[in-house]
Amino acid sequence: MSFLHLKSLHIIFVVTWFAGLFYIVRLFVYYAETEQKPEPEKSILQKQFALMQKRLWYGITWPSAVLTVFMGLSLLQYYTPIPTWLWIKLGFVAGLLAYHLYCHRIFQQHQKGLVRQSSTTLRIWNEIATLFLVSIVFLVVLKNGLDATWGVLWFIGLSVALMVAIMLYKKVRRG
Repeated sequence: MSFLHLKSLHIIFVVTWFAGLFYIVRLFVYYAETEQKPEPEKSILQKQFALMQKRLWYGITWPSAVLTVFMGLSLLQYYTPIPTWLWIKLGFVAGLLAYHLYCHRIFQQHQKGLVRQSSTTLRIWNEIATLFLVSIVFLVVLKNGLDATWGVLWFIGLSVALMVAIMLYKKVRRG
């Protein structure tokens, strides 16, 4: 398989992995919000959200994560020596994998009927994948140390902006 074929597959699986990560955490938020519902509505919704989570997690998100990593590692053979920007990207990917594994932990809790995070906490958690996406894309496209530094600064700035937006949304929602 050529470099461009591998790169194309890698990008496709990155997109599906992120789609899964974005949606699974939204399902976590919805699941957590059912805690405030009266029975039988609560049980019905939790059962449906748990099923949706399971199908998404095992049908799309995990397979996409594995295939993204596999294709990405396959691409490393074309980079000798590995450039600095790629090492930084691999660091962000390691962070994304840690995020994925923590999502798996939340998924397992919900599959057992446990809600340990508030919907607000999960809304904040939902934005972390966006931060990884922005950082990784800027690094891959711009590819140099100064741009990587700006990417990290954007990451931090976007983090602060997202947290402020979430807090404002929470205030508006309470009304």
